[in-house]
Amino acid sequence: MFRSWSSDARLDGKTVIITGANTGIGKETAIDLAKRGARIIMACRDMEKTDAALKEVKDASGNQDVVACRLDLADSKSIREFAENINKEEKQVNILINNAGVMVCPYGKTADGFEMQIGVNHMGHFLLTYLLLDLIKRSSPARIINVSSMAHQWGTINLEDINSEKNYDKQKAYSQSKLANILFTRSLAKRLEGTGVTAYALHPGVVQTELWRHLNKPQQAAMWLAKPFTKTSVQGAQTTIYCAVAPELETESGKYYSDCAPAKCSQAAMDDEVGQRLWELSCKMLSITWE
Repeated sequence: MFRSWSSDARLDGKTVIITGANTGIGKETAIDLAKRGARIIMACRDMEKTDAALKEVKDASGNQDVVACRLDLADSKSIREFAENINKEEKQVNILINNAGVMVCPYGKTADGFEMQIGVNHMGHFLLTYLLLDLIKRSSPARIINVSSMAHQWGTINLEDINSEKNYDKQKAYSQSKLANILFTRSLAKRLEGTGVTAYALHPGVVQTELWRHLNKPQQAAMWLAKPFTKTSVQGAQTTIYCAVAPELETESGKYYSDCAPAKCSQAAMDDEVGQRLWELSCKMLSITWE
């Protein structure tokens, strides 16, 4: 059911940024990587929640070199402020973990007018990666990790209506955003060849986390019945940790992982032409030039 993986790899002297590190998988990832000696930057929207999580990460890991910074992925202004701060204050970023996400939420828009799920899960992380990329390249060998989901298998990229304005199905919009994560990873890996920076996408497993909060009652009941088969946040974080530290992945880039091993993604997730068009559309919507 769940392949456990462990490694005593150390991250002393390395700096790691984790988005959405105040709950669930993100927090468990922060604890694990802090135990390995890394400097951890927890990038989170809700700073009140994050204060308690920050203390928890420090206490559980015994590492005091953990800081929290505000980052709202639903607002490009916040993303730019966060990145400006990191570029100014940090001399390196060796691992960027794009972990934060919203799942099957009611229709809403980001500050920039993007549908919330594509906006936070894809556009926000796309912009963040772009703004930090020069620093990450200077820190090589470095890794960029995008937390996707097996839900990508039910997704299609609607380039004509990326914001689901014509009709909104929250499951479809979620799947589209998770498919975008994999296409972005593949396109990014191609552009990073020869730089010493590698990129990975992964499915964390069906995890009991706060992402469930938007499910309806029957869906929550189904999840509750499935509880013995779902993973705890600690288990759910293992594939992220694997992609961040496994020495054997240093020469791999652009692939998709599940249960701490390479996994099959959908045909749509390997459509590099759509990936390129999504890249161009993302740049246009975010008003950036990223060849």
